[in-house]
Amino acid sequence: MNFEKIYMALLHYPVYNKDGEVVASAITNHDLHDLARLCASFGLAGYFVVNPLPLQRKLAERLIQHWLTGPGAEYNWTRRDAFKRVRVIGELAEVKRIVEEETGGIPKLVATTARKLDGQISFVEMRKIMDRAEDDSWLILFGTGWGLTKEFLEQDVDYVLEPIMGRGDYNHLSVRTAAGIILDRLLAVDRNKD
Repeated sequence: MNFEKIYMALLHYPVYNKDGEVVASAITNHDLHDLARLCASFGLAGYFVVNPLPLQRKLAERLIQHWLTGPGAEYNWTRRDAFKRVRVIGELAEVKRIVEEETGGIPKLVATTARKLDGQISFVEMRKIMDRAEDDSWLILFGTGWGLTKEFLEQDVDYVLEPIMGRGDYNHLSVRTAAGIILDRLLAVDRNKD
């Protein structure tokens, strides 16, 4: 697996709100911090925060700059290093263009969802595909709000991962928690190998 060609993106549109309406959700400070740290921990090439709302992007950029060049850069160097991988972009098409420019290939899109849908791929099978496709670039997509829309998952991505299932019926993890579990299942060092 070539980690220099694996990226992640947090999509704030098209997502559902709690009433099932398609909306653009707000960027949260926790998502910026925690997903940047995940990206750095797993050695990914980059983390894109994708939001179509200009004021949301401006706020995110301001927060990021605090940790890159402002007082936060000296206060916490590990946070600064994690934020070096973060870019705030208006739409997924632009992210795909950037990844293609940086890697020389159109990225395969791997979406995540808490819902069960037809045609989902297991974590084990997805990891095998990624292991074999050394030259491919990958973009792992996480949704905010109440998840990426069904239409987006059915029409705009190459793979949709199976949901994370606990022991009960409750299935509404924070995106930060889900992202940590998913990246571990797909990308962690296999400690069970001899």
